[in-house]
Amino acid sequence: MSTPSAMLVSLTVGKVDAGVAVLLTDDKRLIEFPSILLPPNISSGSIVDITVARNLNSEAAAQKAFHNLQNTIFNTYGRVSPSAPVLRCRNATQTSVVLEWDPLQLATADLKSLSLYRNGSKAGNIPRPTEIQATKISGLAVDTEYVFHLVLRTSAGTYSSEKLAVKTHKMTDLSGITITPGVLPNQLRESLEKATHRIGAKLIEGVRIDTTHFVCTEGKGQAWEKALEMNIPVVRPEWVDGCEREGRIVGVRGYYLNADPRLRQVGPGVAIQTQQPASQSATSSRDENQKALPIRQEHSPQPPEHTNGVREGQKPLPSTPPAQGDTSPEESDEDSDQDSESTEKAEPKIAEGQEGKARIDDMKSPDKPLHMRSTETDTGAVKESTHDTKPSPAGEDFSDVAL
Repeated sequence: MSTPSAMLVSLTVGKVDAGVAVLLTDDKRLIEFPSILLPPNISSGSIVDITVARNLNSEAAAQKAFHNLQNTIFNTYGRVSPSAPVLRCRNATQTSVVLEWDPLQLATADLKSLSLYRNGSKAGNIPRPTEIQATKISGLAVDTEYVFHLVLRTSAGTYSSEKLAVKTHKMTDLSGITITPGVLPNQLRESLEKATHRIGAKLIEGVRIDTTHFVCTEGKGQAWEKALEMNIPVVRPEWVDGCEREGRIVGVRGYYLNADPRLRQVGPGVAIQTQQPASQSATSSRDENQKALPIRQEHSPQPPEHTNGVREGQKPLPSTPPAQGDTSPEESDEDSDQDSESTEKAEPKIAEGQEGKARIDDMKSPDKPLHMRSTETDTGAVKESTHDTKPSPAGEDFSDVAL
């Protein structure tokens, strides 16, 4: 590269003021020039020669430095971008799900927020997302599928994770139980490990976010304090035995360290055994009462002679003339006795064939119960109460199940 020839310019100093000198050309043009670049001891009227030339080497060096700076910016901020979060399920129980994800890859972008969505609706923001990589969602329905995904918002854009479908467990599925043991005798600890393995649960050391139960016999130690701080139920080892015996997750209310053992569930049949005797006793008492109360028979007493054989309140029947061949008084007495006996035998048959009906005289008398009308109603009531006292099926009664 050839260097162009320099150009010599002669200028006359017109005025020097406040670091700026006014130079005059031959054609009387004014040029403001920094006085610091002029030779010393100049004053108005001095003539200075200035050589002007283009420095191509310096231009090439500056252009090269500028391109290097652009490449550095591109490689630092243009090649690497934030990555979408990767969501997965760590553990699932009957009513809760523990989700975890890899550390966030933000590259050079600034983090704005990390949000969790459940079934397409925002469930909330994750606090301190650069430090926390797991969260627990509680209060879910039993044996229900949910869809979760994360949304990462940064200064470089918004990134969403893949959708994750998680289904909560049934009450008979004990694989989601995660137990952290506390202070236990060696023998109880060994039996706890075997029982946990038999029911398909997990036994971990240390209290974590996916710990569902803390099992111990004494409430002391840092792990116990942390379990209380995280609201994890602290139960005795018998709780695991109860789950194994029932074949389903049982409530923890009767298995706390200071709980009454009588509050523990023995099995789903206990509720039936404790409630059915009451209904059976009520049914048997009704049957006994019905057997003990005979069907009253109405014997028409001999009416007084002055009433003409008619009850009080009824109109007297017209008297009929005696037929031919009237019998003697003795024969009439025998006939009346036979008629009364036949009436006594016939009335129970009529009462048995007319169940559910009450005589008018029975309704008037307060001492005589109408047990025949309530027979069918009582039977229906007994069936309904037996059905009501039937315990809820497994999977519905889990009000005190803590997960």
